[in-house]
Amino acid sequence: MNFANKIIQLRKQAGWSQEELAEKMNVTRQSVSKWESDQSVPDLEKIVQLSEMFHVSTDYLLKDRIENMNDTRITETASTQKYVTREEANTFLAIKAYTSKSIAYATLLCIISPICLFTLGAISESPNYNLAENIAIGIGMIVLLILVAIAVVIFISSGGKTASFEYLEKETFETESGVKEMVREQKNEYKSTYIKKNMIGVCLCIIAIIPLFAGLMWDEKNDLLLTAMLSTTLILAGLGVVFLVHNGIIWASYEKLLQEGDYTAEKKSKASVTSAVNSAYWLVATAIYLAYSLTTNNWRSSWIIWVVARILFPAMIAIMNVLNKRRS
Repeated sequence: MNFANKIIQLRKQAGWSQEELAEKMNVTRQSVSKWESDQSVPDLEKIVQLSEMFHVSTDYLLKDRIENMNDTRITETASTQKYVTREEANTFLAIKAYTSKSIAYATLLCIISPICLFTLGAISESPNYNLAENIAIGIGMIVLLILVAIAVVIFISSGGKTASFEYLEKETFETESGVKEMVREQKNEYKSTYIKKNMIGVCLCIIAIIPLFAGLMWDEKNDLLLTAMLSTTLILAGLGVVFLVHNGIIWASYEKLLQEGDYTAEKKSKASVTSAVNSAYWLVATAIYLAYSLTTNNWRSSWIIWVVARILFPAMIAIMNVLNKRRS
């Protein structure tokens, strides 16, 4: 089988027309037609691009004869290549737009879940209220666990809605003609909204600390006042996170379909390791929080562990990126 026949076979297995292959290769349709009619052979750069696109070796493309075993393996590889249609892309974007709100508000529930515990703890220590400390902590923990449980249900439910599209995040794929143009157009239209919502989210997270500082300046010995200010801080930070999470999920859905940003082929190959490290990090943070809180019974102050963990998290990601670059 010569080069021309191999290109014809691989193109048809991918379900592309000569025009679509020409568009992907950034050449004219006439160039592809000449390749397939054996009138010309592309330069070395195009040969390499073709090998990467069809997931075959350059040797396979350039050698006139290959063993039957290798021919079968190449055919199977090409036929199992994921292929995203316009309908599938629109469905994925619609689901992500819907679930992004649910996930954002579920995150808010997790952030504000300790407020009841803080408030009742402060009330129990005030002589003006007849509330036993064990009752305050018990009620506060029940409310916290209920809110977290609701959030977990939302997370799982939202994840189930997009489970069939997980390959977009983990595997390389091809798209139907016109899909990438459609997604890129929607992404460009959303860009201004993306920037505005990011600005709002970041600003809310920054100013969230102001109420706590204001309470310290007003009366640092008033536990009820400080608890109210801390609660306000958590609510403002939570609202900021709602903007960032909702916005980030929608933006990421565009990048997944375009295989850009954090979803390029190179980064996908390292995603499983990074995901495992992220999961392990937060499991360790949760274990430290529970161990400290249960042994000291200092639930009103142990929340600071989450703040420290959140501050250190970007540093851990940066270290992971440096290690990945060195390995590559």
